[in-house]
Amino acid sequence: MSEQPDLHAQKPYVLDRLVQLQGQILQLSQGMVIQRARIEKFRQTDLAAARDTYSELQRTRSTLVEDLAEAQLFLLEMEEYKQAVAAGQFRKGLAGFNLMSTGYKPIYEALSQFAASFPVGQKTNAAVVGRLMNNIKLGYYPTDPNNISLILQGIRFPEGVTTNLIDPCCGCGKALRQLAQGNNCYAYGVELDESRAEEAQTRLHRVGFGSFFHSRISHEAFHLLFLNPPYLSVINEGGGRSRHEKRFLIESLPILMYGGLLVYVIPYYRLTPDICRILVDNFDDLSVWRFTNSEFKKFKQVAVLGIRKRRDTELQDTLCLEQFAVSPGSIPELTQIPEGHYALPAQPMEVNTFKGERFNQKELEQQLRKSNSFTQMMSRSELDNGVKRPLLPLSISQIGLIGGSGMINGLIECETPHIIKGRIVKVVRTESEEKFSAQGKHMGSELTETISNKMIFNVLTPNGFKALT
Repeated sequence: MSEQPDLHAQKPYVLDRLVQLQGQILQLSQGMVIQRARIEKFRQTDLAAARDTYSELQRTRSTLVEDLAEAQLFLLEMEEYKQAVAAGQFRKGLAGFNLMSTGYKPIYEALSQFAASFPVGQKTNAAVVGRLMNNIKLGYYPTDPNNISLILQGIRFPEGVTTNLIDPCCGCGKALRQLAQGNNCYAYGVELDESRAEEAQTRLHRVGFGSFFHSRISHEAFHLLFLNPPYLSVINEGGGRSRHEKRFLIESLPILMYGGLLVYVIPYYRLTPDICRILVDNFDDLSVWRFTNSEFKKFKQVAVLGIRKRRDTELQDTLCLEQFAVSPGSIPELTQIPEGHYALPAQPMEVNTFKGERFNQKELEQQLRKSNSFTQMMSRSELDNGVKRPLLPLSISQIGLIGGSGMINGLIECETPHIIKGRIVKVVRTESEEKFSAQGKHMGSELTETISNKMIFNVLTPNGFKALT
């Protein structure tokens, strides 16, 4: 996996969001207290205003519940497990809280104390922050080859069919090469970093240079999509900071054929409700597998596998996936994946379009090899190969035009071979006309110059040189 450069980042994305959520939780919990007091006031004087304020209170509670759910996942990322559990308890308790209760003060105090304890500022875990910062500086996270081998055990490749594999952020191409090697596959990758893309070209069949989001790739042409997107902070097109797990999933989905396999590698705490919704709506036979112990401790990674399907008309429940974000201990390890459980479609597919964002000489060579444009352009037609003779005898003026243009210029092979060269020279002819008056008196001479072209053929024959005009 490769990550977009984050040159302006001073701290991990998780810390930025926790600071924002800390302020939002404090503000929203305070807002609930104020709105509840207003309802009590309006109940005596203005029932319509009371109803409107109650609706505002419901919306505030919903937003606060969402913020607590998001905070829970970020606290897991910061390895603040007790606080993550507390966030989950607050979320559940607040969701079922009677908004017309008068017991707002203890809730406000508890939420204020909880938000104040967030691991930001001086309260950050130096070891965790150091690890995240080192990951950002590296900017590149190759997937562990041992876990790739375990993922391979769960995939069944069709016999006699060449399958297309793609990695939208392929890095040096090692992971995709391991998946493709020996399995009759054609491996495609896209990489933002030029040096890593050049290295990937030594391992993969085709590599697109530049951002995947600005590449042009055939839709529904790939049997397997291996997606290990950047999951730390990245700089987006607008200069802001964001995370791209969701965007990569949405934008790479169309290139996977229906019935094709998704292998989606992300940290377990990024199984957020919005990502789970995309997965459930677009994939069947979904399963989540935890990386082996050493790798899981380092990056908290899981592999989500699923078969692409057409979207259902009815929304399916996402809780089966969302639960893994808060209970990683319940995720089975990759060593338990059933052998050959996911079969790739036995259907050959053609990748007609594969162009990276930036010009790539080797990729251009690949495209030209597949195209017959140059062959057609350089091939000689039947008219070019044959002896050229005019359909009708040439007239004198046509002969002069051809000769003057230099086309008749060389060896003429016939019964009496000769060399001929044509040229045109300008001829000036002067004429004098005597002028007389009506009475017969001589008034002088009028000179007229006429300029004309003269065609000269110089002919060298076995009998000597001749000039024909």
